[in-house]
Amino acid sequence: LRIRIFLRSRCPGTFSVMGPILPAITMPDATVLLLLVAALLAVAGLAGLLVPVLPGAPLLFAGLALAAFAEDFAYVGPWLLALLAGLAALTWAVDLAAGGWGARRFGASPRAATGAAAGMLVGLFLGPWGIVVGPFAGALLGELSARRGLAQAGRAGLGATLGLAVGAAAKLALGFTMLGVYLLARLL
Repeated sequence: LRIRIFLRSRCPGTFSVMGPILPAITMPDATVLLLLVAALLAVAGLAGLLVPVLPGAPLLFAGLALAAFAEDFAYVGPWLLALLAGLAALTWAVDLAAGGWGARRFGASPRAATGAAAGMLVGLFLGPWGIVVGPFAGALLGELSARRGLAQAGRAGLGATLGLAVGAAAKLALGFTMLGVYLLARLL
């Protein structure tokens, strides 16, 4: 199914979006610009849920709040924004808990947890594989520096990597929940 969208100016400072199914919608340029910036923030936020350098949940929340502001809070009110802010905070808490869970579940020492964090930072500069291998290698080296055996160090590295994966999955689930809640409120 292909839908063509025609942009046509009816009066200065506005444009209309026309499609074969939808009636013409006229919006001021400022609203369109705000919605475009909101969409970019939301996409950057979703990417930030996977890439540790970007603050994913705050960017996603900022995008959704900006979209609500651009529409004068006609569809999304303060209660829903508070719920979205709570989900964003929960995303941050889940991320912290998942990393600690992975390390503790496999019996890692505090040095292994520090090594996993350092490995994550170094791995950011090595691309996607660095993000996966960095925490493993950091936890392994941290555990070896605590004078534990290679088998225990390997388990700590595995725990750090699994904690990272569980945290990323939970953050993505919460991020898409935020987006779904917003879209439901907006479209219904």
